[in-house]
Amino acid sequence: MPTERTVEHPDGRVERITETSAAPTVVERRGGGGMGAIVALVIGLLAVLVIGYFLMNMSRNDAVESNAIAGAADSVGNAADNIGDAARDAVPERPN
Repeated sequence: MPTERTVEHPDGRVERITETSAAPTVVERRGGGGMGAIVALVIGLLAVLVIGYFLMNMSRNDAVESNAIAGAADSVGNAADNIGDAARDAVPERPN
């Protein structure tokens, strides 16, 4: 006659053991309380946050770079105006 017993482990695993005198012992295992899914969810959330942080920084860096290029273009324009003024001042006016 088979004997059945259930063993609960501290980590949440449950084993149902069936023992018979003529056959070997059969052990059925059931998973724990779902801690693996919670850990995977937390790791996934952290990955999304880190990726978002880097994407936002890239956007800020692009804005800083655009502002620097615009400033350089203004400086080149001002330098061209100064050269034009210097050239005009260097040439004496001709009488009409």
